[in-house]
Amino acid sequence: MSFVLIVNGQSRAFEALAPPVTLEQVVAEMDLKGDRIAIEHNGEIARRGSWAELAVSSGDRLEVVHFVGGGVGARDVIAPSVRSTRSALRLLA
Repeated sequence: MSFVLIVNGQSRAFEALAPPVTLEQVVAEMDLKGDRIAIEHNGEIARRGSWAELAVSSGDRLEVVHFVGGGVGARDVIAPSVRSTRSALRLLA
């Protein structure tokens, strides 16, 4: 049975992962740069310092926001792929 997460609204299987799984492992499996993203796990912001201990279960929901350079103000650092204005604003708070 594969390990499946809902990432930015899309179901995604992680064949290389087997429970117990941490958010840090998921980030590595997705080949993401941890210093350039923010993650919401099941509706709660996941603090970067907790990723190594934060357990992720099959079926959990992740919203991944990529930060990009350029722009004028703080709100310009949120990539257009943000699915939720509420989430984006919480990240900027």
